Amino acid sequence: QAKIDSLIGIKSKLIESLSEEFENTKLKIIVDKLTGAITFDSNVLFGFNETVLKSEAKEFLNEFLPVYFSVLMQPEFAPYVSEIIIEGHTDKVGPYIRNLDLSQKRALSIINYCLSEETSILSKEEIENLRGMLTANGRSWSNPIYNTDGTINDNQSRRVEFKFRLKDDEMIEE
Repeated sequence: QAKIDSLIGIKSKLIESLSEEFENTKLKIIVDKLTGAITFDSNVLFGFNETVLKSEAKEFLNEFLPVYFSVLMQPEFAPYVSEIIIEGHTDKVGPYIRNLDLSQKRALSIINYCLSEETSILSKEEIENLRGMLTANGRSWSNPIYNTDGTINDNQSRRVEFKFRLKDDEMIEE
């Protein structure tokens, strides 16, 4: 039990560190206090039904990614981070499989940008460390965002989420 409590404490400290780091930037980033997930409206990153990053999205990612990855790779957290997940989500317009493909390609587009040595937002060493950790997941419209009246909010459902998985998550499940 003590080991589980200690590992859960790492997650809380990591979420707190992410929140504090983003408070000190001009980026308006909200970190989920329970999960550590960071959600972006996909309209910020992509055109409607598009998978190619907008130029302003690249500018945004150039500011966001170094801060995000630097927190996750701090010596006190890095040994516990097992996976960094970039999830694409869509609205319910169109077939599930088409949206699954779209959401997957969007997540992959962000990972390609993160790991591109041409972007120079990360060092070669950082890129190498991230290669074994980054995962692109397309979720289609399987996890929509709802309005207070119970209807689906299409605009909020179209999003990209940055999540992390800690080794403690794996150990707790075990």
